[in-house]
Amino acid sequence: MENLKHLSSLYADYLNKNRFSGHPDTLYKPMNYIMELGGKRVRPLLALLGAEACGGRPEDALLWAHSVEVFHNFTLVHDDIMDNAPTRRGMPTVHEKWGIAEGILSGDNMLIAVYEGLLHSNYLQKMQLLQLLSKTAREVCEGQQLDMDSAVKSQVTEADYLEMIRLKTAVLLGCSLQGGGMCAGASAEVQQLLYDFAIQLGLSFQLQDDWLDAFGNPDQTGKMAGGDIAEGKKTWLYIQGNVDGKIDDIWNRYEGEMRVAPTLTVLVEMNLDKQLKAKSEAYYHEALKTLDTLQKHHVDTTHLRALATWLQERAY
Repeated sequence: MENLKHLSSLYADYLNKNRFSGHPDTLYKPMNYIMELGGKRVRPLLALLGAEACGGRPEDALLWAHSVEVFHNFTLVHDDIMDNAPTRRGMPTVHEKWGIAEGILSGDNMLIAVYEGLLHSNYLQKMQLLQLLSKTAREVCEGQQLDMDSAVKSQVTEADYLEMIRLKTAVLLGCSLQGGGMCAGASAEVQQLLYDFAIQLGLSFQLQDDWLDAFGNPDQTGKMAGGDIAEGKKTWLYIQGNVDGKIDDIWNRYEGEMRVAPTLTVLVEMNLDKQLKAKSEAYYHEALKTLDTLQKHHVDTTHLRALATWLQERAY
């Protein structure tokens, strides 16, 4: 854990020294605001870990780490507008604080800043990094559209949901880690294994998030229990629990927070709290197997293993 804290501190210092600036101030203030709201910073951490694991210096991957974190936060600004979300990490969202037009424009400018930064970098692999990020950006958009489509579809399968979270969440983790390895000159085979590990970790991560949203301790998560249920999101729990329209019946009778308690009762009666936990853990163990394979390629997986364990055991 000490190494993870060191790398997190390394990136935090870089972020502090690379604040956005420009004119007009009303365009750049929202960009700094979203970047300073915090969060787990998993993506830049993966980027730095990827470089370190492959024998490189984490410092040499800082620009890449920053690029993926700025890209991630750009997507959050636009996602919040699409979801009409009033808060993000307990604070007003960008569009709530400055307006929808400002949210769109500042998000756009963050994406431009990502590509400008990489284009002017000294990375020998800058074109490969840009290609990787562009492919990932398209997939994230596809995942977001699938998420919006699922809200209006009458039937959403488990396979549909897993593909949506792979695109919306996991691919950017894969991009972050693979790009870190790329910065350290990793072979194509090692890069693919790093990517595969992060995809498995990402699926485990999102399913764990779904579990925490429904069954986590609000004092630890910082959110009310059942937030996704209150919003009517079709998560893995909804899909598996809506046998014979059980969940739909509850949601047709109740709205918002009134849905939460009766829905959770049904989910627990069906043992879905335990099944979701097991599903998340299965992806986690697949990720660990991929680390075993990476070790055979002389990749130091010690800190990647520590990160995977931390994410799996987290309570928020």
